[in-house]
Amino acid sequence: MTDRKCVLVTGGSRGIGRATAVAFAARGYRVAVHYATQRDDAETTVHELTGSGHTCLGGDLGDPAVARRVVDEAVAALGRLDVLVNNAAQAPTEQNRHAVAEVGYDEWLAAWRRMIDVNLLGNANVSWAVARHLIEHGRPVSVVNVGSRGAFRGEPEYPAYSASKAALHAFGQSMAIALAPHGISVTSVAPGFVATARQEAKLAGPGGDALRDQSPFGRVGTAEEVAAAIVHLASPEAAWSSGAILDVNGASYLR
Repeated sequence: MTDRKCVLVTGGSRGIGRATAVAFAARGYRVAVHYATQRDDAETTVHELTGSGHTCLGGDLGDPAVARRVVDEAVAALGRLDVLVNNAAQAPTEQNRHAVAEVGYDEWLAAWRRMIDVNLLGNANVSWAVARHLIEHGRPVSVVNVGSRGAFRGEPEYPAYSASKAALHAFGQSMAIALAPHGISVTSVAPGFVATARQEAKLAGPGGDALRDQSPFGRVGTAEEVAAAIVHLASPEAAWSSGAILDVNGASYLR
């Protein structure tokens, strides 16, 4: 059993997940970096982490059996878990765009099923497995869910995405109440548009200025800024914030 704190970051191969893994490692954590399919990217993340004892593990969290296995493997590899970051998600892409007036019923069903399976149910199943592990060992720990600004303002071209993230926020608040007696805090972040590698072309294109103008700061967020918020919410000092949903969007959407 290690004396160093340990964290499982789902969807940790790129973007916000990678930045979060790097931020925890810089604070002395051992990190389990989960990936869905891109093992090379996850290994790149692990190589970027300071310290030792990190690991990567793969699997499609849309499969309930895999979600439970990923947690078991993380515990086996790290020896303990102190923090779970539910970052894995089926993100909006041109391939899964499903504006109601534009797609057929089969495409509509496929988009909804995939996004709900991963973004909501996958994270819920991982949370169950981690919570049962943490309850058994009786340590005060933290769960941080990565939601989205879209849960509040809507995503008309990706309604399943915004609905899944809104449901993830609500799930987190339910778990905050359920797990508080066990010393487990549960919070969420709701990022706005973030400058990740996946968004480079969009930011460089004709719509880039409009994206930057969404915030009065005149820019979009960074993965490191979201990671900093996650690390804070996972800290013992933030335990009294359990149940909170923190907007990390540069005042681009206020509620």
